[in-house]
Amino acid sequence: MRIAINVLGELEILRDGKPVSLPTSKRTRALLAYFAITARPHRRDRLCEVFWEIPDDPRGALRWSLSKIRPLVNDSDVERLNADRERVSLAIGDIDIDVNILTQQLDDPDLSTAQLNDMIEKLKTPFLEGLELPDQELYQQWLNTERQEMNRLQGQALARLSIHPDVELARQLVFAQKWESLEPFNPHAATRLLSVLDKLNRSTESTRLAQEFKQRFRNAGINWSDDARVKTNQDKSNQSEVEQKSEVRQLLARQKIQFCTASDGVRIAYASVGQGNPIVKAANWLSHLEHDWDAPIWSPLFRDLATDHHFIRYDERGNGLSDWDVKDISFETFVTDLETVVEANKLDKFTLLGISQGAAVSIEYAIRHPSRVKQLVLFGGYAAGWRIDASEALIKEREAVMTLTASGWGQNNSAYRQIFSSTFLPSATSEEYAWFNEFQRLTTSPENAVRFLSVFGDIDVREQLAKVKVPTLVIHSLGDLRIPVKTGRDIAATIPNAEFVGLESDGHLLLGREPASKVFVKTIRDFISRS
Repeated sequence: MRIAINVLGELEILRDGKPVSLPTSKRTRALLAYFAITARPHRRDRLCEVFWEIPDDPRGALRWSLSKIRPLVNDSDVERLNADRERVSLAIGDIDIDVNILTQQLDDPDLSTAQLNDMIEKLKTPFLEGLELPDQELYQQWLNTERQEMNRLQGQALARLSIHPDVELARQLVFAQKWESLEPFNPHAATRLLSVLDKLNRSTESTRLAQEFKQRFRNAGINWSDDARVKTNQDKSNQSEVEQKSEVRQLLARQKIQFCTASDGVRIAYASVGQGNPIVKAANWLSHLEHDWDAPIWSPLFRDLATDHHFIRYDERGNGLSDWDVKDISFETFVTDLETVVEANKLDKFTLLGISQGAAVSIEYAIRHPSRVKQLVLFGGYAAGWRIDASEALIKEREAVMTLTASGWGQNNSAYRQIFSSTFLPSATSEEYAWFNEFQRLTTSPENAVRFLSVFGDIDVREQLAKVKVPTLVIHSLGDLRIPVKTGRDIAATIPNAEFVGLESDGHLLLGREPASKVFVKTIRDFISRS
């Protein structure tokens, strides 16, 4: 049976073209739409936060809503709503969703003016009309973001019409004006409007608007100059430019999240995106496949690597979208989980990237499977955990941090953030600290956070370093406060023929806005191309 979900206008579900009755509960309908549009797994505890304002039994409310959604999307022989004790997702592979269809159609470079106008009219229809939940801030933020995305899609169609060869210049101006009005902070829309005015010899209006746009963009902190006006012979290049989608949304939409099962039955979530030679990022603590793309820390690096590589990463057990309720969290399971992910992706040879404790995991994997690792890249890594050869004072200090973690994990506790977060990101802004504090809470439980910190203390691959036989690049922030740069240099000096590159940064984790993050990606690219 064919299922269609329409989210433009009021939510509608059709089975073989016939509309079906929807639950009376607005939250349940909103939850169904959320599953359909996000198209990825969600943790149950997160869904409770997003959709229920602390009821007596949020998990019970979620179970009730899922029971109402199942008969709408499942068939007797097809189970599209997948739910286990920790996660829920909706498989949309055979579901027609109106917004997704329009998005795919907009990728066609040969759309007629009639088709583009029809798309614009459809996109004017309010997204999920009437499904606001004013008391649910997280849901409302998501809803508003999606509605802005509908504006962006409409703007993309208007941009196409503003340069379409079958549209006369006077009509191009109308479409350019509508585009600029719809997206007043889009530099391409402003530039296109001025360009059309110039072609129509309306210089007075063009000059006035150029000054207005310049002030508007300056106030918003957006780089723009009226010198960038697009001339007639540049229209083709401008078309490709204005049709670009939001990079974050595009990669997130292309990202495919799947699960594999470790030998002890633990389900490991992994994601792959992009095409080209594969890069596997070994898991490190504080990751979440769903939220990483929005991170000011990792996402710019991930997006860059995914542009021309098949980029694979996963959440380690006890963390992110992988199972949290697990018996064994240990260095050995870190290595075997990496082995499981590699097998699930059927990879023969790949570049292996290890960050922080993921560096030690990557070293161990490269020794066990030298024929599979084409290059080994280590960043901010260490070969021995904090308990190894540690003074009594250091051990007491780290144990105190573990105690604080148990009580302060993810809470609005400035003392906790100062002791823990600042060693990871000493140059972060208050907004970035706030993001990191919330991200901690989303990635794992306080109990698992303490377990991770304890396991990290016992890592010891020092005797393994000399056994590494694959080309190795060691990168380390010169001012890293958590893992001193000497540790990285020692790793590079012990691994045969390893290269070392120091970054002008004080972060154990790189902020995407740092110049060092661009050096990081370029260094990896250069190394891969040479090895």
